[in-house]
Amino acid sequence: MVSSNNNDTAITADAGLTFESFRNEVLADYKMACISRAISLLGRKEVLTGKAKFGIFGDGKEVAQIAMAKFFRDGDFRSGYYRDQTIMLSLGLTNPEQYFAQLYADTDAQNEPFSRGRQMNAHYTSANFDENGDIMAIAHQKNTATDLSPTAAQMPRSVGLALASKLFRQNNELRQYPHLSNNGNEVCFCTIGDAATSEGHFWEAVNAAGVLQIPLAVFIWDDGYGISVPVKYQTIKGSISEALSGFEKKGESNGVYIYKVKGWDYAGMCQSFEEGIKIARTRHIPVVFHVNELTQPQGHSTSGSHERYKSRERLKWEKDWDCNLKMREWMQENELATSQELDLLEQEAKTFVLNSRNNAWQKYITPITNEASQVIQLIEHAAQGHQSEISDKKIAALKNNPEPLRKDIMKTLHSVIRDLKLQAVETKELQQVYHQMVTENMERYTSFMFSESKPATSVMPVDAVITENAQSLKGFEVINRYFDLLFEKNPLVVAFGEDVGDIGDVNQGFSGLQKKHGDTRIFDTGIRELTVIGKGIGLALRGLRPIAEIQYLDYLLYGLQPLSDDVATLHYRTGGLQSCPLIVRTRGHRLEGIWHTGSPLGMMVNSLRGMHICVPRNMTQAAGMYNTLLQGNDPAIVVESLNGYRLPEQLIENLDTYTVPLGIPEIMHKGTDVTIVSYGSVIRIIEDAIQLLAEEGISCELIDVRTLLPFDTNKIILESLKKTSRILFIDEDVPGGATAFMFNEVIEKQGGYKYLDAAPRTLTAVENRTAFGTDGDYFCKPNAEQVELVIRELLAE
Repeated sequence: MVSSNNNDTAITADAGLTFESFRNEVLADYKMACISRAISLLGRKEVLTGKAKFGIFGDGKEVAQIAMAKFFRDGDFRSGYYRDQTIMLSLGLTNPEQYFAQLYADTDAQNEPFSRGRQMNAHYTSANFDENGDIMAIAHQKNTATDLSPTAAQMPRSVGLALASKLFRQNNELRQYPHLSNNGNEVCFCTIGDAATSEGHFWEAVNAAGVLQIPLAVFIWDDGYGISVPVKYQTIKGSISEALSGFEKKGESNGVYIYKVKGWDYAGMCQSFEEGIKIARTRHIPVVFHVNELTQPQGHSTSGSHERYKSRERLKWEKDWDCNLKMREWMQENELATSQELDLLEQEAKTFVLNSRNNAWQKYITPITNEASQVIQLIEHAAQGHQSEISDKKIAALKNNPEPLRKDIMKTLHSVIRDLKLQAVETKELQQVYHQMVTENMERYTSFMFSESKPATSVMPVDAVITENAQSLKGFEVINRYFDLLFEKNPLVVAFGEDVGDIGDVNQGFSGLQKKHGDTRIFDTGIRELTVIGKGIGLALRGLRPIAEIQYLDYLLYGLQPLSDDVATLHYRTGGLQSCPLIVRTRGHRLEGIWHTGSPLGMMVNSLRGMHICVPRNMTQAAGMYNTLLQGNDPAIVVESLNGYRLPEQLIENLDTYTVPLGIPEIMHKGTDVTIVSYGSVIRIIEDAIQLLAEEGISCELIDVRTLLPFDTNKIILESLKKTSRILFIDEDVPGGATAFMFNEVIEKQGGYKYLDAAPRTLTAVENRTAFGTDGDYFCKPNAEQVELVIRELLAE
């Protein structure tokens, strides 16, 4: 472990650096620290006076972040948390005006270019795909992975961002993409608060980085507290660097380098950061910087006061050891600036931030007040000659509100329309305005769920080509042959997961392919689903096309948090700036035992809006879905049917070009008496049942939805229901899971209730987990006999 406490002026710098240029650089750094501090102080006031909803700030971390930013290069990625404003300011990737625009939740992308007002302050992003959906020259720009608030959630993806550099350096096939990487010289700068290192995400990520030996630099901002909880209750030995000592690289072992630095020591941090980042960049060894003795001048956030839980002695220490104050003292001690020069510089910083705040507020509020004025004029015109105490009060309230929200405008307009209707006054024009404003605001707050330029849903279907003498292969052989073709065709595709590499995955889908295509294309991971997903996120952000395998669908729970909070929301929360075309490959449905029989599609549908969920019934369908997804920029999960790997399929001629359209169900059997809707492994069970029913003249229409998200975009199921007037939804999820989702989509959203002659039915697995053994599977999940009985009941109504 390296400690640094360097208080002289010998910042490691070019030998040719003159004193004057050195002095100017230090003064510029100090001014930036003052600008950032002024933003924090003024930002808190904006929240407490009601102009903003909530605020969390980077005060106390300014000097450390300025020192860190000095060593950030084009191609590098920042993957941080919500106190990194000083880094972004120092890199020129944001400015105070944009900071306040985000604090006000300004939805104008010209004012707030990081999330269009969808994320709270200090959540930043940089574009990784252009307006045509093509990956940008990210090796020639400074990059930031989009921030997210859940503690330590930035850690898993940071592993992937750094791993990409290793792959670009070691895989010669990737040399043809210099716009994506400069020979793997890029470093991922990951920042995290000390308290968040208590999360499992942190430990799994640091372990993975140490095993992989990747250029990951982790900066831990240690101010001694996690909200009100002091470090002694957070971390063993009261020090994260001490706790990590077993991870430290020694000799030829793998591991991480650990530096412990003081967050107020400008010169010492510059020296340590330069040394550590150089190691990460050139030698691909992860580095952890424990930046301690930091302060929180305003406490954790605007939701509380740190005077409630910090002692007088601690509060006094924080004032005396404030990083900005210590940097000022250091500059004066080393005769880099006079007190008068620094006073002037501090005042200039405050004035600049105040003006930026004023500009941001005016840009935010002016369009809204203009909308309010226009609506008031329309209302007064419509209500002319009609006395109404209610309308008059509503109009007066809106007129007298100097800082209205769009919510206030909409509520006033709605109330007045209702009031005038009660007086039999014509309100057609007002209603049109109301609906137009609803449309505009829905665009502000609900757009960009998926890629606009290259959505996977726009990929044109390519039908399967089957010859008369088509070869019959087992499912695992089909998918294995597909992946072989894919890896020959697309050098950007990589696949990884537990047992994927050497043995070719537990079901042999990648059998022999690591040997053929190399261990930088197809490789094993440890049993750590969280960072399997994190690797996929980081690699996708850097222009690769990762297929991250979760061995069984039940294990998705371990990796669900980054999928739900990061991947599924990414394109939306950046207002379309950033895409993460990650494919998660997994397998599920019928197997043996409580933790290996999962079909938790309801959980996935509800937690992963923003991802496509593909549920192929066989491996040929799965291949078609992979082909579709790889032509778009949207993230997805493909759930292969576990009991399909050993079943025979006809090998199609165009396995590498065949595509399955997303959101378009397939009618597998035509019928007239009842519509059956399902997916995945249970399709085969339903087929057994309907063959028996057909012998008695009962005609069933079986529809495989193929994807749950998106779901039946052409209303194929509704058209079937119009014909049969009866419908049954079947799957292996728990009651109220994905069948409830499908039920809602067809019966309510598509209006299927209008065409029913009998109550719509669902057939699912039981509520408890599936018992072990073949009989456990039979009695806990839908079987052919149950399907037959439920259909008879439906027809008897």
